[in-house]
Amino acid sequence: MSTLVTLFVILPLAAAFLIPVIGRVINGFQRTITALIFIFLSILSVYILINVNPNIYTYKIGGWEPVNGIPIAIYFVLDGLSTFMLVVINLIAAFAALYSIPYIKRFTAENNYYALLCIMVGGMNGVVLSGDLFNLYVFLEIAVIASYALVAFGVEKKELEASFKYQILGGIASILILFGIGMLYWNTKSLNIADVSGILKNTENNKAYLVFTQALLITGFGLKAALFPFHAWLPDAHSSAPSPVSTMLSGVLIKVVGIYRITRLFFNMFEISVEISTIIIVLGVISMVFGVFLAVGQWDIKRLLAYHSISQMGYVIIGLGMGMLILANNGSKSVAALSIFGGLFHLINHAVFKGLLFMNAGAIEFKTGTRNLKEMGGLSESMPLTYSTSLGASLAISGIPPFNGFFSKLIIILAAIKAEFYLLAFLAVLVSIITLASFMKLQKFAFFNKAKLSPGREINEVPFFMCFSMVALAILCLGLSLLIFPGVREIIIDPAVDVLMNTGGYSPDIME
Repeated sequence: MSTLVTLFVILPLAAAFLIPVIGRVINGFQRTITALIFIFLSILSVYILINVNPNIYTYKIGGWEPVNGIPIAIYFVLDGLSTFMLVVINLIAAFAALYSIPYIKRFTAENNYYALLCIMVGGMNGVVLSGDLFNLYVFLEIAVIASYALVAFGVEKKELEASFKYQILGGIASILILFGIGMLYWNTKSLNIADVSGILKNTENNKAYLVFTQALLITGFGLKAALFPFHAWLPDAHSSAPSPVSTMLSGVLIKVVGIYRITRLFFNMFEISVEISTIIIVLGVISMVFGVFLAVGQWDIKRLLAYHSISQMGYVIIGLGMGMLILANNGSKSVAALSIFGGLFHLINHAVFKGLLFMNAGAIEFKTGTRNLKEMGGLSESMPLTYSTSLGASLAISGIPPFNGFFSKLIIILAAIKAEFYLLAFLAVLVSIITLASFMKLQKFAFFNKAKLSPGREINEVPFFMCFSMVALAILCLGLSLLIFPGVREIIIDPAVDVLMNTGGYSPDIME
């Protein structure tokens, strides 16, 4: 099993190397190889999740064993949480690649697009699997540098401006993260996450030094995750990027290079504390509330969706942060596990329904040439499949049963009530109501009302592969509701929850 782990990085990066070479002489090679690799990796990740015992598997690149107890190899670590994230990344990437087949033909340089998409996915897989801090940073930069180029892929003024803003803020985030990693190395003389964890827990440390390091990492990864108030780059980047790229940015990238890394480091490397847990919850609450209020007034459909990404990430952070705070206070472990389950449940749900919504927005723009809701109307008859899948995704993100978003939000709210965080529960309900109002506006102006588009313009449904991706994700919006049932939950999410609950067990399991 350990050797299979490397395929998640090797295959996408190898494809990125081959596409510019072979894609010049074989027409369609770039589209075919990208889709096939992502489909294979999504199947492999689901197979591992369902069939493989949720023990920790490690792969030491180069075969280097620890010397005098000091890990010198680059570690890839596969456990319940990293496997769960691999499923999210590669599943969404597979549908984005299929969606791209007709969508990206209107752009030039298809080879460059698919090569960059492969680099981004390979980098994200590396971020999830990396067991040492420096290579975590390397893979993170591989993923985000590819995303900078993909945001600017249209090479128009707005795209270049959005990419420049994204690069500036992303560069600041990278400096903060690298500085934080450097301070940890200075303190522990190690870069292996499990080894650093063991050293921090078994030696006396300057508390102010550690708090400053944690603040650097939270700020850096918060910028990558676009948590409020670190969100300034996200609306422009999402609205300017091609829609399949927006699907990857919102559905996957901000989770992997931001929220996943915060979660992994602060649950499994640092000792959890009340202060840090409280800061994380506050960031989640601010993101959830301010994101939805900023979204309500938007008329550009992709900017509206971008602000909702900020808001919905707030739910994820609140779920995970509450679990951390309960554990820090030695509270009920069952309530902590419920809260963490809710956060991870909403993470995969958001990847699916927000990915679908960006595909819907791309389909509308693909056929109408506009993203302005005021210029749309009457599309429900001419684009029935886009309308029906968009309605399902809108109900899912708004928390309407029986769609998946209802159940993950319900779990987070129930956990907040059980933990006696009544204000958090109230705000979660309030934000969900405002979210519903926002998406009813989207449905009204885009698909109903009187058509405002040019009478001579023929509007019909988008090509097959775009429809296929939208329908598949719409089915998942219903299918993921099954995760509420214990039998399904125990296979898909509980291994990831167990990894986070076992805050003291990560280091010994890796280093044994």
